[in-house]
Amino acid sequence: MTSITELKSDLPLRRAVEQELAAEPSIDHSHIGVTAKDGVVTLTGHVGSHAEKVAAEEAAARVYGVRALVTELEVRLPGAAQVSDEDLARAAIEALSWNSVVPADRVKVRVEDGWLTLEGDVDWTYQKTAAYNTVAYLKGVRGVRDHIEIRPSSIANAVTTHIEAALERRFGAGNSHITVETVGDHVTLRGTVASLAERDAAEHAAWTTPGVCHVNNNLSVRPPRRRTGSRS
Repeated sequence: MTSITELKSDLPLRRAVEQELAAEPSIDHSHIGVTAKDGVVTLTGHVGSHAEKVAAEEAAARVYGVRALVTELEVRLPGAAQVSDEDLARAAIEALSWNSVVPADRVKVRVEDGWLTLEGDVDWTYQKTAAYNTVAYLKGVRGVRDHIEIRPSSIANAVTTHIEAALERRFGAGNSHITVETVGDHVTLRGTVASLAERDAAEHAAWTTPGVCHVNNNLSVRPPRRRTGSRS
């Protein structure tokens, strides 16, 4: 059972959230209701766009004392903001293609009743965030479902390319056999190289590959056998 003391402690938090919503110029707070209980704030009512919904969530979340946020806001697009799913899909695809941060042809878009669903995979979290932000504020968006996966498998290819290029620049085409293993931003080098210099160069190339934060150098040194010829 909720005590009078608990009700009084919730009242200042509710008012603080209401004031924060009212102070945010990108939000029409007149249709937003706020309740607070034990630090859990719930937003109810409706807003005019997905962007406004996001702004309301961010405004409420930044108020001191908010421990959790429940959003029950409905997006009701005004007549002027109504966009067909076909036009919205076209706009989303074009917007993603113009964002140089989002990898080309890696993110797909599905649209149903104003809801965008993003699918595909990228290498980095900032690319996933960029894709979401690119479409979230388009006219006619009711909501965004972000199903983009982060798969940094391309790090292995990038590391391998850097190592091969570095060794070729310094030592020419050699007989090094290097395997690159990646787990997230961790890289492990295995195999053999012809000298300590090549071992160090391979590790340096791995470290200078974008996205790599840890390198385990397990390369072993095996100098090439010298050819012996017959003496006349």
